[in-house]
This record gives sequence, C-alpha cells and structure tokens, in this order.
Amino acid sequence: MIVFDDVWFGYDGADRQVLRGVDLEVPEGELALVAGPTGVGKSTLLGAVNGAVPHSTGGRLSGRVLVAGLDTRNHPPRDLAHVVGRVGQDPSATFVTGTVEEELAYGMEQLAVPPATMRTRVEQTLDLLGIADLRQRPLDALSGGQQQRVAIGAVLAAGPRVLVLDEPTSALDPGAAEEVLAALLRLVHDLGVTCLVAEHRLERVVEYADRVLTVAGDGTVRAANPAVAMATSVVAPPVVELGRLAGWSPLPLSVRAARTLAGSLLRHEASRPVARRIPPATGPVAPQGSAAAVVRARGLVVRHGATVAVRHADLELAAGETVAVTGRNGAGKSSLLWALAGASTPAAGTVTVAGEGAASATAQSRRRLAGLVPQTASDLLYLETVADECAQADAESQAAAGTCAALVARILGPVESDRHPRDLSAGQQLGLVLAVQLTAAPPLVLLDEPTRGLDYAAKRRLVAVLRELSADGHVVVVATHDVELVAQLADRVVVMADGELVEDGPTADVVGSSPTLAPQVAKVLGPPWLTVDQVAAARAREGVAGHG
Repeated sequence: MIVFDDVWFGYDGADRQVLRGVDLEVPEGELALVAGPTGVGKSTLLGAVNGAVPHSTGGRLSGRVLVAGLDTRNHPPRDLAHVVGRVGQDPSATFVTGTVEEELAYGMEQLAVPPATMRTRVEQTLDLLGIADLRQRPLDALSGGQQQRVAIGAVLAAGPRVLVLDEPTSALDPGAAEEVLAALLRLVHDLGVTCLVAEHRLERVVEYADRVLTVAGDGTVRAANPAVAMATSVVAPPVVELGRLAGWSPLPLSVRAARTLAGSLLRHEASRPVARRIPPATGPVAPQGSAAAVVRARGLVVRHGATVAVRHADLELAAGETVAVTGRNGAGKSSLLWALAGASTPAAGTVTVAGEGAASATAQSRRRLAGLVPQTASDLLYLETVADECAQADAESQAAAGTCAALVARILGPVESDRHPRDLSAGQQLGLVLAVQLTAAPPLVLLDEPTRGLDYAAKRRLVAVLRELSADGHVVVVATHDVELVAQLADRVVVMADGELVEDGPTADVVGSSPTLAPQVAKVLGPPWLTVDQVAAARAREGVAGHG
C-alpha cells in the first residue's frame, strides 16, 4: 500500500538530509508505528506519504513514494485526499468550520460525497470516536483532547484507505486514548485500512503495531517486528525498559506479557522503593492555612460563557512541591492553570501567588510571579531565530545573557541557534517556550501537557529541570494525561472531574492502584512501584545486600 523506494529528502537551506536512502513497504491493512527521538524526521516521513513533502514544504526529494500505486511526486495532497487522510500534531490548525458536525462534513463536501452518504458517515464517526455529545459544540470551546478526536474524525469521515497520524493520542486522557486506538484497530482489522502512526508515548501503541519504523538521527529508517525493534531502540516504553533491566527474552510489549514474567523480579520486601523526596517544611500536602503556602486559591470559579470550567476550588501549593493535575479531557485542568497564572479572571474566588493577587497583577509582575507554558506552545514564539527568542527572554527577565539558551540545551539537547522557531518540531517548540518561561525563575511554574511531542530522553531532561526548580523552592504544577510523567515527577496529584477537585494526595497513593492513572510499572508490579528507576535502585540494593 505504501512504498518508499530509495527516498532522500532535505529541506531548502538545510545542510543535512532528513531522509537518507529510505527503502520500506507497509502492506495494506497494517498498523505501522513510526518511532524515534524528537526532531529526527518522523513528521517528514509522514508528510511524504500524502505528498505534503515536498509539494507543501518545499525541499529536495529524490526516489519514489508510492501510495496505492500513485507516485506522490506527480500527485500533490489534493489529488491524494481520497486515498490518504492525515492528522497533524496541532489539530486546531486544520479546522475550517465552526462546529464539530460541520467539521466532520467539510472534507466530504470537498470530495463531492452525496448528502445521504455524508449524513451516514458523520453519524458513524461520531459514534466511533465517542463524540456524539459534542455534535453542536463550537470547535474553539473544546479541550485539546476533544479537538484531537474531532480532527481524527474529520479525516475518517472521508473514508480514506490510508491514515497518517502524527501524535494522535498526545492530548488524550488514558481512557480517550484507548477509545481512539480501539477505533483505529477496528479500521485496520475489519476494513483493511492502513495506518501509519508517529507517537512518542510508545507505551500506548507498540503492543498493537504490526511493525515499527525506526527513524534514526542520520536520516535512515529501519523497519522491523516490534519486539525486535524495541530490543535496541533508543526510545522504549517503561515495560520494555523493565524487560531490559530484568533480562527477559523475548521482551514484553504489554503489561499483560510483563506480568507473567515479573514474579521473581524483586526478591525481598526490603527492596520496596525509597520514599519520594518531600519538601522539608510541609510534607506532600500543604495544610490549609499554612504559612509555607506560595499559592492559594479560595472558592475559585472559572466560566467560559455558560460553561463552568472550575467549580469552587480550594487549593494550596507549598514551596518545593511538584504537583500533577490530571483528569479526563474537559475536566477543567487548563482552566485551573490559567487562573492560577493570573492569565484569566475568575468568575468568583481569589488566587494569590507569593502574597500577590494573580488576576490583578500587571503583565510584567505576572511574568515575575508565574510562568505558564500553554498546550500550543508555538503561540508564544514570534521572533526569527531560536537565538533571538532566547536573547529576548534574557532581556525581559533581566537574566544573565545565555540563561535561556542554557535551559534550551538542557531540555532539548543540541538545537541550532539560527533555526526559525516555526521550523522546529512541536516538541522542540515546547521545550523552547518552557526555557523562555523558566528564564525569569518565577516562584510558580505551570505547564499544560508539557510532554506532548517529547521523546523519553527529552522527558527525562524535562523532569531533571523541573526537579531542580522544585529543590530550589519553586512550585511546579503540571496538567497532564501522561501517567508516566506523573510517576517520574510529581510529589502530589490533584484529580479533577467536571471542574471539581475530587482527589488530592501523594502520588503513590493516588495513581498507584488506579486502573486508569497507574503507570506501566505499577500495573506490572503493583503499588507502590511507579518507575523503572525505582526497580533498578531496589535491585542494586539487593545486589549489595547479597554480597554483604
């Protein structure tokens, strides 16, 4: 169905080839997972399938890409629209109508699908993705995860033979991600649709993949069976890392497979994980009215028109705490973060940061009090180069020259300073914006879905940066669906539902035994185990004890 025949590609003005001599084939009715570190060219590989590369992006393409027998060199995206459906990393950038139902119908209108068929497909797509209740909702009133599902639905409704999806579950809560993946599997298994999926959260997808296409930093792409690919891949989900640590062969790709092997992984009760670092003055949860609280919300209510996004929330956050805010899509997580940052005015209640009212503060003082990284990080990038963005951040924050650039390097690794920010991958853009916000070293740092577009190595660098901020006394609040990030980072977890704060406690207690919020290691070994690092440390202690 998809054939790459000695494909080479480089962007105009770039020194390196993003794709080098790519030869591979994805048969009809397979789900192929595209894996690799942030920024290596996964999105470019996907773009070549629907002709966006090079017809829309520019650049130099040699070799052939065939989709259902059509050569993409001779068929731009408009000619392939009936064959290939593509969903990018930022779903809102593709919306052209006002409501969910209109968006699902729009693509079919462009393909002249008969009205009766169009109506049937719209209903089927609404049911398939579980978004029937959103039918008449304005697109700009949806949460990021809801927008992602609508964007996927708009592509599915046109009935393509090939689906190309870039980070399709990155903005979805675990339950919604399972629904989307189940829908994709039905299309693959029952209808023979070919799916090409690039995803950094491999723990969600790899067990369902028929093959893995690993994109390396040198532009080469290797196709392999998932178990073979994961044995040597530089990016791997926790369950695979656990298997590598234990020496299991073949490597398990799912929690179920790992559980059958995990009985003798840890021998002694004494090997239980060491308690997570806790801020010394307050413990994992700041007591109500505590003088140590840096952030206080009282009776907080946030409305968007007639919709109540946050309902009478009371919250205190202490210096040195790292707090994860989680919950279903549309639960109110983003609205809570914007209110805490003072970027939106609450309908009722108050928010204070370091004793100052967040909503009444000036723009300059808000930057000093709170740094917020939104879901669409690129909205905050407006200069010509990475170096310009960093220099501006240093100047506005009155920080030493090079402060922002050093943060970029620590979060993302090497990034060319003369690159245009819009030419960076979504993950790299997020890392740059995070560095810009951290340059001012505000007491409150808020991040909305910060690992969207980040690979595991970039996520570890992000965790290291945020832990250092926490150790220095900053309050770090992360709204996320990434349960693996929660396990690695958070001291405390706040769960939201329908705008209310329904649970608040230490990470191991809140997520360890939850069927939806538990990380892979907790599902394999049970609580209080949360991360592979905890298991590795316990095995090391066992080894020392065994030789004592």
